[in-house]
Amino acid sequence: MENQNELNIELSNEVAQGVYSNLAIITHSSSEFILDFIKMMPGIPKPQVMSRVIMTAEHAKRLMLALQENIDKFEDQFGEIELHNEQKNIIPMGFGNNPAKA
Repeated sequence: MENQNELNIELSNEVAQGVYSNLAIITHSSSEFILDFIKMMPGIPKPQVMSRVIMTAEHAKRLMLALQENIDKFEDQFGEIELHNEQKNIIPMGFGNNPAKA
């Protein structure tokens, strides 16, 4: 008997390649969270949104908890992740978390 909680997820070759992002801007409305993943590169004057994910508030909170659990496991195995905020031109993740305009 197949486990009913098991998901059979398909991952296309294109999506499996992934998208590089070194900045995320998170905005929200009363019903959704919008996560824009951006690539900022030296010499490129205008950063580009590489991917946008829209999810419900409940799923955004589940994502936060799952990410925290995985960061904890990573740090247990590899050591603490250090944040280098002393660099002047770094925009922190989550910048722009004002409510989105509908």
